[in-house]
Amino acid sequence: MNQIESEPLLLSGRFTSAVDYARHLHIERRKGTGIPYMAHLLGVASLVMGEAGHTAFPVTEEMVIAALLHDAAEDHGGLLRLKDIEHNFDANVARMVEGLSDSLSEDPGNKQSWLERKQSYIQRLRDEPADIQLISAADKLYNAKAILEDYRKIGPRVWERFKRGRQEQLWYFDELLKVFKAAGANRIVEEFGRVVNELRQISAAEEH
Repeated sequence: MNQIESEPLLLSGRFTSAVDYARHLHIERRKGTGIPYMAHLLGVASLVMGEAGHTAFPVTEEMVIAALLHDAAEDHGGLLRLKDIEHNFDANVARMVEGLSDSLSEDPGNKQSWLERKQSYIQRLRDEPADIQLISAADKLYNAKAILEDYRKIGPRVWERFKRGRQEQLWYFDELLKVFKAAGANRIVEEFGRVVNELRQISAAEEH
């Protein structure tokens, strides 16, 4: 992918407000760990920021804010939360957060099944613009790396943290990779592919 010359990415008070918004909202821990959920959100935002100057389109502050808030509507309030994000940040941030959500149900217990949500997300992602695809790839890369790192420590028990096991998780990552690669390679997508391949290899003994 060709790089572009663009204005440097500058972060304003809106970024600080987004960090504070996420900090108050996401008080939970990462599944099966004592790690604050903010580590994931800041990690994804960091990956997105790191692509400034390395993509064929500008990486904007609004993309970084959307990365920080990408799980807010899905996990904390659905459509009402999305409207609040639009009110506090703007319609463009809300557009990206909506595109990054696999459910906008206000009741977490009333979501579709895991498979239905993932299949729908994959289908929709194919038609999403480049900004949403980049943030999505950063999110999935962070998740895959976290699983890989934990697999090295605790082995197959890592799958117990999720609604689905090894086969389903790898299927989901593989389908996402197809979508990302079809839209054009970038550094995050390439790293995501490497991590998924390593995760598949290190856990291959589970197939036998």
